Amino acid sequence: MDINEKVNVIKSLAEEILTEEELVNLLKTKKKIIAYDGFEPSGQLHIAQGLMKAINVNKLTSIGITFKFWVADWFAMINNKLGGDLDKIKTVGEYFIEVWKACGMDCDKVEFVWASDFIKSHPEYWESVLKLSMNSTVQRVLRCGQIMGREENTSNPSSQILYPLMQASDMIHLNVDIAQLGLDQRKVNVLARELFPKLGYKPPVAVHNHMLLGLQFRETDAEGVDRKIALKMSKSKPETAIFMTDSKEDIFRKFKNAYCPEGKEEDNPVLEYTKYIIFEKFKEITIERPEKFGGNLVIKNYEELRDKFVKKEVHPLDLKNCVAKYINELIEPVRNHFKTNKKAKALYEKVKSFEVTR
Repeated sequence: MDINEKVNVIKSLAEEILTEEELVNLLKTKKKIIAYDGFEPSGQLHIAQGLMKAINVNKLTSIGITFKFWVADWFAMINNKLGGDLDKIKTVGEYFIEVWKACGMDCDKVEFVWASDFIKSHPEYWESVLKLSMNSTVQRVLRCGQIMGREENTSNPSSQILYPLMQASDMIHLNVDIAQLGLDQRKVNVLARELFPKLGYKPPVAVHNHMLLGLQFRETDAEGVDRKIALKMSKSKPETAIFMTDSKEDIFRKFKNAYCPEGKEEDNPVLEYTKYIIFEKFKEITIERPEKFGGNLVIKNYEELRDKFVKKEVHPLDLKNCVAKYINELIEPVRNHFKTNKKAKALYEKVKSFEVTR
């Protein structure tokens, strides 16, 4: 595979690349390239964190990139996930890894690094945190609060200052070449790219993937204008997300009630599921319809589906049923794994008993 082909693979998962020129140069000049993502173990895994992440990781490893997952257990603790209970957080981290194995992530090409273990055995990590803090202002670091899923305000814990600096330090000590995280982590990746040259490090290329919309909507936009807009996917709002162990009944119910504006692509979560998940796993899909409504419709790619939906040749209800069918098919191996594997089943029972905290 030549450089252009590798770049196209990476672009297929990227909403944004900072910068494409740096990425091309990296692929040309470095043999072993390390990409990373970090995750806070908290609650059950939804489909964007599970199946969509597996798709993206497999794309990177398929072109020879080494992927490191930073199991950010200490980060979840200081962000007060699961009440800051580290034992529960570690259990959830093990559950996450079981989900990824079950949904098809090529884990033989992935290294899972637990933050607490790594930092304890690498005390020089804290020197990097201190040096990063010396080269940035409090206000600049506080602007990264969104990466913790929290808005900037005076009542936030002081750990909000540590968190972005630690995340930047992660990239130094994992020797990261590519930071492959969701677009919600953009602020800290930009912070790292600003600070690294000051400390003599080469800044990582940032490859940000799309953030999948939630299935539910609110009646007004951010400015208070009356306009239906899809909600952010949230573990604390289960109807906004498909979880990796949802039952068939759960999946069909959630899609039946999902926001799917007729004839519109923008802000349409059901169409997004086809673009970012279904057509990544299936070469074609069949929309099942009664003969009186045109009969079954075979669609070969997202663009064809989008065009037919925008022209109102595909009804929202038919699309919802179709998406539910294929998503259920993709979730089925994960459900079976957590039913039949003793270790996975025990982990899942524990995780279900934990109260989800924001």
